Amino acid sequence: MILLSAENITKSYSEKKLLHEISLYLNEGDKVGVIGINGTGKSTFLKIIAGLETPDSGTITKASGVSIGYLPQNPVFSENITVLEQVFLGSSSEIKELNEYEAKTILTKLGITEFDSDVSVLSGGEKKRVAIASAIVNPCEILIMDEPTNHLDNEMVMWLENYLRRYTGAILMITHDRYFLDRVTNRIVEISKGNLYGYQTNYTKYLELKAEREEMEISTERKNKSLYRKELEWIMRGARARSTKSKERIERFNALSSREKPTAREKMNLNSVTTRLGKKTIEITGVSKSFGDKLLIQDFNHIVLRDARIGIIGKNGCGKSTLLKIITGEEIPDNGTVVQGETVKIGYFSQESEEMDTTLRVIDYIRGISEYIETVDGKLTATQMLEKFLFPADLQWNTIEKLSGGERRRLYLLRVLMDAPNILLLDEPSNDLDIDTLVILEDYLEGFNGAVVVVSHDRYFLDKVVDRIFEFQDDGTLKQYVGGYSDYLEQRLTHSNQEKTPSSNLQESSREKESTTLKPLKSRQTKFTYKEQLEYEEIEDVIAVLEEQVQVLEENMQLEATNYSKLQALTAEKEEVEKKLYMKMERWVYLNDLAEQIAERK
Repeated sequence: MILLSAENITKSYSEKKLLHEISLYLNEGDKVGVIGINGTGKSTFLKIIAGLETPDSGTITKASGVSIGYLPQNPVFSENITVLEQVFLGSSSEIKELNEYEAKTILTKLGITEFDSDVSVLSGGEKKRVAIASAIVNPCEILIMDEPTNHLDNEMVMWLENYLRRYTGAILMITHDRYFLDRVTNRIVEISKGNLYGYQTNYTKYLELKAEREEMEISTERKNKSLYRKELEWIMRGARARSTKSKERIERFNALSSREKPTAREKMNLNSVTTRLGKKTIEITGVSKSFGDKLLIQDFNHIVLRDARIGIIGKNGCGKSTLLKIITGEEIPDNGTVVQGETVKIGYFSQESEEMDTTLRVIDYIRGISEYIETVDGKLTATQMLEKFLFPADLQWNTIEKLSGGERRRLYLLRVLMDAPNILLLDEPSNDLDIDTLVILEDYLEGFNGAVVVVSHDRYFLDKVVDRIFEFQDDGTLKQYVGGYSDYLEQRLTHSNQEKTPSSNLQESSREKESTTLKPLKSRQTKFTYKEQLEYEEIEDVIAVLEEQVQVLEENMQLEATNYSKLQALTAEKEEVEKKLYMKMERWVYLNDLAEQIAERK
């Protein structure tokens, strides 16, 4: 059944045409990911679908009885109302009564526990999480979400991922989280240069299909070029308007002349865009930091190696950004020291970005740092670098005030890199950056001749970029894991299983070897052990049983909503089952990936 149809939608802002006669149909069970570079109109399209903006032309038609829930990218809240009142703002008293417990549960999962606090005192990230709770707790047939994973830590992202996988309504969302897209969506739509391209698949398969589409476009363009040269020769011979047939041929030539030409994406090759880094880098010794009674960092020691690729993870508010600010010198530790080598040049991409003079032109903002940079292949001008970072020539001469929020974030990233740092500190680089920009950044970092320290909740980005994970613990210490994010999950699961083993000697020996013997998945021998084979054959049935247990517990919690002691016991039991379910699902992903690698080798 079609829930909603958007037909021939066109939308422009001043001289910029965002959407040109694009159409989209949402069916029951559709989970659609919308992707495209910042500034192409993704958020505008979602607002039009949600009925918050009006297209210049085109129609939106909803099936009878279909309601829409909408999560904006930057929610704006009223003042003098509580968190819980905000969640149910505009809802009936009946819906509030039925769903209040679920709302509190969801808020708790998202790190919001003060339900009666005033929303005006919340941070931007906390407001986004309250808005997520509001969007998913109020019943609707179509759920529209704009960047739902921004401002969520890794555990929250995985909880939301599992929640949306079980969600029975249709979903239309923008997100840069590629693992999230892979595991939640069953359709991808890409908005590019005013057009919409649809793919009936998840993100990984979309990449293959898009590559095929682009190859076909380039092949067609080669044929068009050949035809254009022939028609140009004919035109140049003066064969103009001798007959009706000639007029048609002239029209065909004009159409070929004005055709939109496909462009192949350049691979970044900037592995020498750094200043020289000496032997001494950054030495962190005994660093501790508290704010009031809250201990964030306790006795942290580390020497950043010249080619380090470090990812820092942890719950929201644990001190990740504070640690980066201590390294840069913006924040002073309570105890300990941070010593930088004489040749160290830090590039700091902060979560808040920097204040921009929005009256400046884009090109002048970059030229304010450098007119050009040296690369392995010679000099690249500011104009060339802007083009590599998806700012075409016409956009470079616009003022910054005309850029979208995502485009400004991308411009700020380029300014940091143009300064040719040799140590990069990146604080949540994937927030508000589109997937295309993240791919460019990943390509850049692949050849970066220096150290990289990144705070991120983007699991895909961490897997691509880092080879060591530091996780903040509840006591303010940081625990190290070798490998990317998927390797971290595997090691944590292995460690958890070892703790359940009755032999304490086995536990101790495993802990001693953990830092040296555990290797990333990609370097493992691609075959199942006997135990893994058995586990792989049974794991889907185990997951199904756990999902059924969660559902039964949720139903029992509704029945016992007025009995606090029983409700508390059921909540604790449900959380324990959900924890087991989460671990089994992550284990299923690992085993399934391994099975695919084994199949490829055969």
